[in-house]
Amino acid sequence: MNIIVLNDQAAIAQKAFEIVKDTLVTGQECFGLATGSSPQGLYKELRESDLDFSQATSINLDEYIGLSPNHPQSYAYFMQEELFKDKPFKQSFLPDGNNPNAEEESQRYEAILATHPIDLQILGIGNNGHIGFNEPGSSFKSRTRRVDLTPSTIQANQRFFDSLDQVPSQAYSMGIQSILEAKQILLIAFGPSKAEAIQASVEGPITEDLPASILQTHPNVTFLLDPAASRLLQEDL
Repeated sequence: MNIIVLNDQAAIAQKAFEIVKDTLVTGQECFGLATGSSPQGLYKELRESDLDFSQATSINLDEYIGLSPNHPQSYAYFMQEELFKDKPFKQSFLPDGNNPNAEEESQRYEAILATHPIDLQILGIGNNGHIGFNEPGSSFKSRTRRVDLTPSTIQANQRFFDSLDQVPSQAYSMGIQSILEAKQILLIAFGPSKAEAIQASVEGPITEDLPASILQTHPNVTFLLDPAASRLLQEDL
Protein backbone atom coordinates (compact mmCIF):
# COMPACT_ATOMS: atom_id res chain seq x y z
CA MET A 1 0.00 0.00 0.00
CA ASN A 2 1.43 3.31 -1.14
CA ILE A 3 0.32 6.35 0.90
CA ILE A 4 0.94 9.76 -0.67
CA VAL A 5 0.01 12.91 1.26
CA LEU A 6 -0.09 16.15 -0.73
CA ASN A 7 -0.83 19.70 0.32
CA ASP A 8 -4.19 20.26 -1.31
CA GLN A 9 -6.80 19.03 -3.76
CA ALA A 10 -5.03 20.60 -6.73
CA ALA A 11 -1.84 18.66 -5.99
CA ILE A 12 -3.86 15.48 -5.52
CA ALA A 13 -5.58 15.99 -8.87
CA GLN A 14 -2.23 16.55 -10.61
CA LYS A 15 -0.70 13.41 -9.11
CA ALA A 16 -3.79 11.37 -10.00
CA PHE A 17 -3.53 12.69 -13.54
CA GLU A 18 0.08 11.54 -13.75
CA ILE A 19 -0.91 8.04 -12.64
CA VAL A 20 -3.70 7.87 -15.23
CA LYS A 21 -1.36 9.18 -17.92
CA ASP A 22 1.32 6.62 -17.06
CA THR A 23 -1.28 3.88 -17.26
CA LEU A 24 -2.52 5.02 -20.65
CA VAL A 25 0.86 5.60 -22.31
CA THR A 26 2.07 2.13 -21.28
CA GLY A 27 -0.74 0.57 -23.29
CA GLN A 28 -3.18 -0.17 -20.48
CA GLU A 29 -6.54 1.00 -21.68
CA CYS A 30 -9.31 -0.10 -19.34
CA PHE A 31 -10.20 2.35 -16.58
CA GLY A 32 -12.59 1.83 -13.71
CA LEU A 33 -14.17 5.19 -12.91
CA ALA A 34 -15.83 6.69 -9.85
CA THR A 35 -18.21 9.58 -9.29
CA GLY A 36 -18.64 12.08 -6.48
CA SER A 37 -16.41 14.95 -5.43
CA SER A 38 -13.20 12.93 -4.98
CA PRO A 39 -12.34 12.43 -8.68
CA GLN A 40 -13.63 15.77 -9.97
CA GLY A 41 -10.22 17.43 -9.86
CA LEU A 42 -8.73 14.51 -11.77
CA TYR A 43 -11.45 14.69 -14.39
CA LYS A 44 -10.81 18.41 -14.83
CA GLU A 45 -7.11 17.68 -15.43
CA LEU A 46 -8.05 15.00 -17.96
CA ARG A 47 -10.51 17.28 -19.77
CA GLU A 48 -7.87 19.98 -20.15
CA SER A 49 -5.11 17.60 -21.26
CA ASP A 50 -4.14 16.28 -24.67
CA LEU A 51 -4.58 12.66 -23.63
CA ASP A 52 -6.50 10.56 -26.14
CA PHE A 53 -8.94 7.97 -24.77
CA SER A 54 -10.49 7.13 -28.13
CA GLN A 55 -9.07 3.59 -27.96
CA ALA A 56 -9.73 3.14 -24.24
CA THR A 57 -12.59 1.62 -22.26
CA SER A 58 -14.22 2.95 -19.12
CA ILE A 59 -16.31 0.98 -16.63
CA ASN A 60 -18.09 2.82 -13.85
CA LEU A 61 -18.41 1.55 -10.31
CA ASP A 62 -22.08 2.13 -9.73
CA GLU A 63 -25.36 3.80 -10.60
CA TYR A 64 -28.49 4.76 -8.70
CA ILE A 65 -31.55 2.59 -9.32
CA GLY A 66 -34.53 4.51 -10.64
CA LEU A 67 -32.76 7.43 -12.28
CA SER A 68 -32.66 7.73 -16.06
CA PRO A 69 -29.26 8.41 -17.70
CA ASN A 70 -30.30 12.01 -18.44
CA HIS A 71 -31.35 12.74 -14.85
CA PRO A 72 -29.03 15.48 -13.50
CA GLN A 73 -28.13 13.34 -10.46
CA SER A 74 -27.54 10.08 -12.30
CA TYR A 75 -23.96 8.93 -12.53
CA ALA A 76 -24.33 8.57 -16.29
CA TYR A 77 -25.10 12.30 -16.45
CA PHE A 78 -22.24 13.09 -14.06
CA MET A 79 -19.73 11.21 -16.21
CA GLN A 80 -20.96 12.86 -19.40
CA GLU A 81 -20.62 16.34 -17.91
CA GLU A 82 -17.40 15.78 -15.96
CA LEU A 83 -15.43 13.79 -18.55
CA PHE A 84 -17.01 12.09 -21.54
CA LYS A 85 -18.28 15.14 -23.42
CA ASP A 86 -14.69 16.38 -23.69
CA LYS A 87 -12.82 13.08 -23.51
CA PRO A 88 -14.87 10.35 -25.18
CA PHE A 89 -13.75 6.77 -24.77
CA LYS A 90 -14.02 4.06 -27.40
CA GLN A 91 -16.65 2.48 -25.17
CA SER A 92 -18.02 3.41 -21.77
CA PHE A 93 -20.05 1.12 -19.54
CA LEU A 94 -22.30 2.03 -16.60
CA PRO A 95 -24.88 -0.05 -14.76
CA ASP A 96 -28.40 0.44 -16.09
CA GLY A 97 -30.32 1.99 -13.21
CA ASN A 98 -33.58 1.59 -15.12
CA ASN A 99 -33.32 -2.20 -15.34
CA PRO A 100 -35.63 -3.58 -12.62
CA ASN A 101 -34.22 -7.10 -13.03
CA ALA A 102 -31.30 -7.09 -10.59
CA GLU A 103 -30.09 -10.57 -11.49
CA GLU A 104 -30.08 -9.80 -15.19
CA GLU A 105 -28.30 -6.46 -14.75
CA SER A 106 -25.73 -7.89 -12.37
CA GLN A 107 -24.90 -10.73 -14.75
CA ARG A 108 -24.65 -8.30 -17.66
CA TYR A 109 -22.18 -6.12 -15.81
CA GLU A 110 -20.07 -9.01 -14.59
CA ALA A 111 -19.83 -10.21 -18.19
CA ILE A 112 -18.51 -6.76 -19.16
CA LEU A 113 -15.90 -6.92 -16.40
CA ALA A 114 -14.84 -10.41 -17.46
CA THR A 115 -14.37 -9.25 -21.04
CA HIS A 116 -12.63 -6.00 -20.08
CA PRO A 117 -10.31 -6.51 -17.08
CA ILE A 118 -9.68 -3.18 -15.38
CA ASP A 119 -6.12 -1.86 -15.50
CA LEU A 120 -6.64 1.09 -13.15
CA GLN A 121 -9.57 1.51 -10.78
CA ILE A 122 -10.32 4.97 -9.38
CA LEU A 123 -12.01 4.98 -5.96
CA GLY A 124 -13.33 7.42 -3.44
CA ILE A 125 -14.27 6.39 0.07
CA GLY A 126 -17.37 7.03 2.15
CA ASN A 127 -17.29 8.34 5.69
CA ASN A 128 -18.30 4.84 6.79
CA GLY A 129 -15.55 3.21 4.74
CA HIS A 130 -17.64 2.12 1.79
CA ILE A 131 -16.06 1.76 -1.66
CA GLY A 132 -18.38 1.85 -4.61
CA PHE A 133 -21.70 1.38 -2.88
CA ASN A 134 -20.40 -1.57 -0.85
CA GLU A 135 -21.69 -0.55 2.55
CA PRO A 136 -20.39 -1.89 5.89
CA GLY A 137 -21.22 -5.57 6.18
CA SER A 138 -20.73 -6.25 2.45
CA SER A 139 -19.03 -9.54 1.76
CA PHE A 140 -15.46 -9.34 0.58
CA LYS A 141 -16.49 -11.94 -2.03
CA SER A 142 -19.35 -9.80 -3.36
CA ARG A 143 -19.73 -9.07 -7.03
CA THR A 144 -21.94 -6.65 -8.97
CA ARG A 145 -25.39 -6.56 -7.41
CA ARG A 146 -28.28 -4.43 -6.23
CA VAL A 147 -27.51 -2.82 -2.88
CA ASP A 148 -29.51 -0.96 -0.25
CA LEU A 149 -27.90 2.32 0.75
CA THR A 150 -27.45 3.00 4.44
CA PRO A 151 -29.16 6.01 6.05
CA SER A 152 -25.77 7.69 6.49
CA THR A 153 -24.98 7.35 2.78
CA ILE A 154 -28.42 8.63 1.81
CA GLN A 155 -27.93 11.56 4.17
CA ALA A 156 -24.47 12.29 2.74
CA ASN A 157 -25.89 12.32 -0.80
CA GLN A 158 -28.80 14.60 0.08
CA ARG A 159 -26.67 17.63 -0.80
CA PHE A 160 -27.07 16.73 -4.47
CA PHE A 161 -30.89 16.60 -4.30
CA ASP A 162 -33.63 19.05 -3.37
CA SER A 163 -34.83 16.90 -0.48
CA LEU A 164 -33.95 13.71 1.38
CA ASP A 165 -36.89 11.77 -0.03
CA GLN A 166 -35.57 12.33 -3.56
CA VAL A 167 -32.32 10.45 -2.84
CA PRO A 168 -32.48 6.91 -4.23
CA SER A 169 -32.31 4.19 -1.60
CA GLN A 170 -30.81 1.53 -3.88
CA ALA A 171 -28.06 1.28 -6.45
CA TYR A 172 -26.24 -1.18 -8.64
CA SER A 173 -22.61 -1.48 -7.58
CA MET A 174 -19.55 -3.47 -8.48
CA GLY A 175 -18.84 -5.82 -5.60
CA ILE A 176 -15.72 -5.79 -3.49
CA GLN A 177 -14.28 -8.83 -5.24
CA SER A 178 -14.99 -7.18 -8.59
CA ILE A 179 -13.04 -4.10 -7.48
CA LEU A 180 -10.12 -6.11 -6.14
CA GLU A 181 -9.59 -7.75 -9.53
CA ALA A 182 -8.33 -4.45 -10.97
CA LYS A 183 -4.60 -4.56 -11.64
CA GLN A 184 -4.04 -1.19 -9.93
CA ILE A 185 -6.23 0.82 -7.54
CA LEU A 186 -6.06 4.55 -6.85
CA LEU A 187 -8.09 5.88 -3.92
CA ILE A 188 -8.54 9.64 -3.59
CA ALA A 189 -9.68 11.25 -0.33
CA PHE A 190 -9.52 14.69 1.19
CA GLY A 191 -11.05 16.58 4.06
CA PRO A 192 -11.40 15.90 7.80
CA SER A 193 -14.62 13.89 7.41
CA LYS A 194 -12.63 11.10 5.75
CA ALA A 195 -9.88 10.87 8.38
CA GLU A 196 -11.41 8.12 10.53
CA ALA A 197 -12.28 5.95 7.52
CA ILE A 198 -8.78 6.39 6.10
CA GLN A 199 -7.10 5.51 9.39
CA ALA A 200 -9.25 2.40 9.79
CA SER A 201 -8.71 1.36 6.17
CA VAL A 202 -4.93 1.69 6.32
CA GLU A 203 -4.07 0.75 9.91
CA GLY A 204 -7.10 -1.03 11.31
CA PRO A 205 -8.09 -4.68 11.14
CA ILE A 206 -9.34 -6.09 7.86
CA THR A 207 -13.05 -6.43 8.46
CA GLU A 208 -16.25 -6.40 6.43
CA ASP A 209 -17.48 -3.76 8.85
CA LEU A 210 -15.04 -1.40 7.11
CA PRO A 211 -15.12 -2.39 3.41
CA ALA A 212 -12.09 -0.34 2.33
CA SER A 213 -9.88 -2.21 4.81
CA ILE A 214 -9.68 -5.07 2.29
CA LEU A 215 -7.47 -2.81 0.15
CA GLN A 216 -4.63 -3.72 2.52
CA THR A 217 -4.52 -7.07 0.69
CA HIS A 218 -4.23 -5.64 -2.82
CA PRO A 219 -0.74 -5.79 -4.37
CA ASN A 220 -0.90 -2.39 -6.09
CA VAL A 221 -2.96 0.25 -4.33
CA THR A 222 -2.22 3.95 -3.82
CA PHE A 223 -3.96 6.36 -1.46
CA LEU A 224 -3.78 10.02 -2.48
CA LEU A 225 -4.64 12.13 0.58
CA ASP A 226 -4.51 15.68 1.86
CA PRO A 227 -3.28 16.47 5.38
CA ALA A 228 -6.82 16.58 6.78
CA ALA A 229 -7.72 13.10 5.52
CA SER A 230 -4.39 11.65 6.67
CA ARG A 231 -4.25 13.36 10.07
CA LEU A 232 -4.97 10.21 12.10
CA LEU A 233 -2.35 8.05 10.40
CA GLN A 234 0.92 7.22 12.06
CA GLU A 235 3.58 9.81 11.25
CA ASP A 236 5.97 7.29 9.71
CA LEU A 237 3.56 6.32 6.94
